[in-house]
Amino acid sequence: MKKWVWIIAGLLFLVAIEILKVYFIMPFPGSQKSNSISIAFFLDRNIWWLRIVGLIMIVGPILRSLAKGKIWQKTLLVLAILLYGFIYYLFNFQFLADKMFYQPKQKIFAPASADTTNKDKLVIGVVINNKAKAYPIEIIGYHHQVKDSVAQEPIMVTYCTVCRTGRVFSPFVNGKNEQFRLVGMDHYNAMFEDATTKSWWRQATGEAIAGKLKGQQLKEIPSVQMRLGEWLEMYPNSEVLQPDSNFKKEYADLKGYDAGTIKGSLEHRDSSSWHFKSWVVGVSEKGKHKAYDWNALVKQKIISDSLAGTPLLLTVEPHGKTFYVLNRTLNGQTLAFVPGTNGSMEDTETHSTWKLNGTCTAGLLQGKQLQRQQAYQEFWHSWKSFHPDTYTYQN
Repeated sequence: MKKWVWIIAGLLFLVAIEILKVYFIMPFPGSQKSNSISIAFFLDRNIWWLRIVGLIMIVGPILRSLAKGKIWQKTLLVLAILLYGFIYYLFNFQFLADKMFYQPKQKIFAPASADTTNKDKLVIGVVINNKAKAYPIEIIGYHHQVKDSVAQEPIMVTYCTVCRTGRVFSPFVNGKNEQFRLVGMDHYNAMFEDATTKSWWRQATGEAIAGKLKGQQLKEIPSVQMRLGEWLEMYPNSEVLQPDSNFKKEYADLKGYDAGTIKGSLEHRDSSSWHFKSWVVGVSEKGKHKAYDWNALVKQKIISDSLAGTPLLLTVEPHGKTFYVLNRTLNGQTLAFVPGTNGSMEDTETHSTWKLNGTCTAGLLQGKQLQRQQAYQEFWHSWKSFHPDTYTYQN
């Protein structure tokens, strides 16, 4: 009887560590609502030692049972071992993030003049040294990260569809152009593992949250999310990332993601305000954070506010897809804005006419441009998880 206690305990231990190693970093029921990264990281780093402990518990008793046990006992034992083998396969070759989401096999860019991408598609746009590139969300949303370069500067364009977070980082860690792999998620946000130290990095903040480099931060590169049509108006010489033909089905599965109409519960938008899957615009300034309800922005079209002493202007195009967050201070003067005609706006100080993107097109300030503020459209649960002290704009 004692040997069966060891066999059962050992097999349960082996099954548990295989499941928990993946459970804590993938979106299983309940797994993303607790602070369990330290446990997950420990299991990941010590999994082979733990497996050895489990095998020591069961090898001797199994060999004795196979030699002297009854037929039905041997049969049950073989079935139990096969069940463990099946679980081992699932949680090491099927349910791991980097076995489900792959990097592009080919990166092809088209100049704006030759690009056939639907201009209503949302993109993450990057400009470095007057060179511009656009990355459609429904492409990078599957890959989660795309290593690239703009004006010969290496960048890592990242996106987490479950948090609706687009971020662009420099891939350099301690002076080395690092390689990253998708390892799982924390509080529904994608995590990457660097190849050198095996530290885990959170996608929404670029912070290492486990491992040797815990507490270090990736350098963020300014980026914007907007409709491709507006992006190409601003940057007509931009290049646009094209779909990789090896992943047609995977891209098709994200159809409707831009608009929030995708069927998947983890990625579908809640059209109400301030709910778990509601959209917000998040802004950070001088260590302060604020969230703006997307519905309020679309309804008001123009929101004037301030954060940490910085006067802000939030606008959205009439089609409700492209938004801008701007600093409404110009040459030391804080401007106030009201809606104009034909989708424009007007400042109340000089009565000049402005595009919603902060470009003055007529009047005393013609040719002036308001400075863009880094801002993000994401799910409310994501913004408040990683900015727990955030303010909320109440109109």
